Amino acid sequence: VKMGKNYRNFRKTSKTPSRPYEKERLDNELRLCGEYGLRCKREVWRILVILRTMRKRARTLLTLPEDDPRKGLDGAALLRQCMRLGLLDESKAKLDYVLAMR
Repeated sequence: VKMGKNYRNFRKTSKTPSRPYEKERLDNELRLCGEYGLRCKREVWRILVILRTMRKRARTLLTLPEDDPRKGLDGAALLRQCMRLGLLDESKAKLDYVLAMR
């Protein structure tokens, strides 16, 4: 038996669409599921949440002044994460390209 507190951080990993029966979005999700071999629509929504948080991080970093040390460190970490996931290649390693991801 485990004693002590459970400090695990539970958070939602996906967000359902606000409009459940929008034809264009449904067709696009079905195409993505077929193209990448995803099991269900929730996997598409999970990736959309990841992209949304990356774009939000890039947006806040771009508002910081150039000499801010956090911009250099967090920006490099964000770009490294995008390249590791295969979302950006090394020729497009700038925060502006992170904002353009869809």
